[in-house]
Amino acid sequence: MGRGAYALARVAVMVRTAARWLWWTGVLAAVGGVFVPGFTGRRIGLLAGAAAFLIAAAVTFAVRAGRYTALADASTKAAKAVILQDRGVTARLWIRRWRWWLLLALLVAVGSSVALPAAGGLLMAGAGAGLWAKSVRIGRWERAHEALLWVRPEWTRRGPAGKAVKSYLRTGPVAGDARPGGARRRLAPA
Repeated sequence: MGRGAYALARVAVMVRTAARWLWWTGVLAAVGGVFVPGFTGRRIGLLAGAAAFLIAAAVTFAVRAGRYTALADASTKAAKAVILQDRGVTARLWIRRWRWWLLLALLVAVGSSVALPAAGGLLMAGAGAGLWAKSVRIGRWERAHEALLWVRPEWTRRGPAGKAVKSYLRTGPVAGDARPGGARRRLAPA
């Protein structure tokens, strides 16, 4: 990187990556938890898990929603010296940072199936669904404002995406390799 240059990661890609990994880890834990003979039985565990899924999805979607919107509305234009991280690089860095926590959450969710089969996994999957909805909301903001939201990756090192963020930066709608909301940009046929 040159003098004054710094990297930026897409906000929506970070949220979407967390959503994907929480969802699939939760589904894996729920499927594994169904086969664990629990104290309450599978039916009660699955019903409690379904309720936990809905509650976790709603809470995850609602928590910090105002902060995301405020940071997006207060975003400033990114400098020309920035280096935009690829979608894949952002996802790999997120996974590398959180892989042990995901493994621990998977083990705890499967272990909790002794009490309520599959409930812990469905709780995790609900958190993933809520984050997915949050990335969709960010994508709507990006489409409405014809801008993409970025953040300096080192500002998010103290916690989950957005916890220690000072401000978002924005670029035009065609910057980077991800569409609004963080989905992979499809290349037009030549």
